[in-house]
Amino acid sequence: MNNLFLPLGKLPPELLAHLISVSHISDPRVLLGPGIGFDCAVIDMGPSLLVLKSDPITFASEEIGWYAVQINANDIATTGAEPRWFLITVLLPENATTSQLVDKLNAQVNSACLELGISVVGGHTEITHGLDRPILVGTMIGEVARDKLVTPRGAQPGDRVLLTKGVPIEATSILAREFPERLFSHFSEDEVRQAADFLHQPGISVVQDARIATRSGCVTAMHDPTEGGLASALWELAEASHTTITIDVEAIYLPPLSKRICQFFDLNPLNTIASGALLLTAPPKDAEIITHNLEEEGIICKEIGCIEEGDPLVRQKGETEPFQRPLRDDITKVYE
Repeated sequence: MNNLFLPLGKLPPELLAHLISVSHISDPRVLLGPGIGFDCAVIDMGPSLLVLKSDPITFASEEIGWYAVQINANDIATTGAEPRWFLITVLLPENATTSQLVDKLNAQVNSACLELGISVVGGHTEITHGLDRPILVGTMIGEVARDKLVTPRGAQPGDRVLLTKGVPIEATSILAREFPERLFSHFSEDEVRQAADFLHQPGISVVQDARIATRSGCVTAMHDPTEGGLASALWELAEASHTTITIDVEAIYLPPLSKRICQFFDLNPLNTIASGALLLTAPPKDAEIITHNLEEEGIICKEIGCIEEGDPLVRQKGETEPFQRPLRDDITKVYE
């Protein structure tokens, strides 16, 4: 440990691992607590399991109420659970908050929850000193039958690695919404508008992706690529399942507009915040059925690699050196 300032974004993996190692859990009903690659906690409630998740909205500023619901629901869905109940903490800037803004944020939250069948059951709202924009922190609670629970540690050697929709959907929308004037120098208004709408089309929700996948066959693990992008998500999945993941970079789908916008900002699309894509593993025969059923519903799904026995690491097909793990999300460079 030292006194150097930490960079913008997630904590360094070593520091996060230290914090997790000193976490104390005394309740035996906690089936899954904090861990690298574990985005949700799981509590044994008898006939069913409760799945809990908390996440803030930090990079986005538009439609953040709607956004907060989707991001938290995504992680619940990756466990095979249905998101049921939502609590939201809303911190609002001093001398910049109106009742109209509060009503707008509230409407966004309730609209998103109504769409997904989620009940808003509580939270906290206040005007907070020292903020220059609203900050939202959501807590989502889901429910799943004991025999339907999926966790990142379930990936098995021989499984195929699948990715829905492509990457980085979330970053494409954030960059178009937060920095449109910079994009107008190289992109048309229609392209910037289309990029901004990636929030909804193809969309940052993976709830439907997870529902279709789990109903189609045996899903051994699921993970939601958020900060650090797909590259970080692959590393987290490898560490959680104690396996080696071999990926084919050429098989990863990059929407053409996303690829161009990442090139414009000099971002690696695999290292950039990527909600909207669902990373999952399944045995070969199940992977074929899952891919078919997702694409029948209009959701792009590509096989991008396989799970192998070995130390927890990610490597690229045909390479011997480990695939590079990002130290932080590439989108943070745009905010510096």
